[in-house]
Amino acid sequence: MATSTSWAQDVITCDLCDKATQQFCNNCQVNLCETCVKKHRDEFKTLVHEIVPFLERTIQLVFPECMEHTGQRDKGKQLSIEIGGYRVTLKQISQPSLSTDVSLLTTGIGKLMDKVRVIVTIPTTYNCLCGVACLGEAEAWVYGKNKTITHIDIHGVVKNTVTTTCPYWPNGISVTRGRELIYNHDNSDTVTIVRDGKSQTLITTPKGWTTGGLCCTRSGDILVPVFKESGHRTENKIVRYKGNNIIQEISNDGRGNPIFKDGMHTSMFLSENNNGDVCVSDGNTDTVIVVDNDEDVCVPDANYVVVVDMEGRVRFRYDGKPAKRGMSFDPRGIVTDDLSQIIVADFNNDCLHILDKNGHLLRCVDDCGLEEPNGLSLNSEGKLWVGLEKSGKIKVIEYLQNM
Repeated sequence: MATSTSWAQDVITCDLCDKATQQFCNNCQVNLCETCVKKHRDEFKTLVHEIVPFLERTIQLVFPECMEHTGQRDKGKQLSIEIGGYRVTLKQISQPSLSTDVSLLTTGIGKLMDKVRVIVTIPTTYNCLCGVACLGEAEAWVYGKNKTITHIDIHGVVKNTVTTTCPYWPNGISVTRGRELIYNHDNSDTVTIVRDGKSQTLITTPKGWTTGGLCCTRSGDILVPVFKESGHRTENKIVRYKGNNIIQEISNDGRGNPIFKDGMHTSMFLSENNNGDVCVSDGNTDTVIVVDNDEDVCVPDANYVVVVDMEGRVRFRYDGKPAKRGMSFDPRGIVTDDLSQIIVADFNNDCLHILDKNGHLLRCVDDCGLEEPNGLSLNSEGKLWVGLEKSGKIKVIEYLQNM
């Protein structure tokens, strides 16, 4: 156990004085105590400053203030980045070489392990586990095919339960920045939040649209996949909410072509990456074909990971083929980590695909006994919680090696 002396040496201090850090400027990547917040704003009056609690900070690249354009940063002269608690600055980097140089820096945060390590296997009460949403380091909310969402710790001990208003079971869960549980379910146009043990409506989707998943972003926005059935078609889109206000809809490529495929059933998993990309596991749907005798025939559709940028434009699609697996790609749970890597569960092939932020396959994780992986979540330490549908178990996996 650490002594009080050794603990004190690990305290992260304000970049402007020697007091303990309490706040953080996301725009400038600066640690601040309460007293120095105003001093920091006054020193750089022409720049925008997003001050957040230190534990809610976002690690990102920072460029110096441009001398030619007031209120903007110069992307060609200096680069600064929050690695292992230290601030590292590179000077005179040309913009085209930025990605290469930053990739070298990320080795200070961690790199993929040659062989992943299963830290623990957690039993649950579900015989069909559908989803996991981590709560801090060693706890999570989990749900399966019944009306109850369960709060467990890393030993499988039940801490709390929530009985939902779902007619069957939830269709998605997530945890807000305020550590509150939110959920939705099939045949519903609402997202529900649990506050002080009581469930209440947080969001009502546009008329005629039904919720089909859920994601709370690092910025506090809520992404809700919704679908609408019309005849033999199912139209899909993603709606971004700030509070209960719609601030963005992602549905087509700007040329009238749908980003997400039509299907008879919609259940999307999604995550927002550090660079603002929305990463969507667009799978588990069937296309309806009408044959000559007017009978509906359901044909399994191609499954993809679809990644769109902050403007809702498609950056790339990943179809699982580079992994060369034996079965068809069946993407389920999806998360993004601090290195902007995209991790997606492949239900059919009992593995995880790890991609870089541009959609290139880095490796497959298939060496730790994953059977029908479905739900994914990352805890506050960057450990991966993998929910296995059939067994109802969760495997906590370490896949990054600290340098």
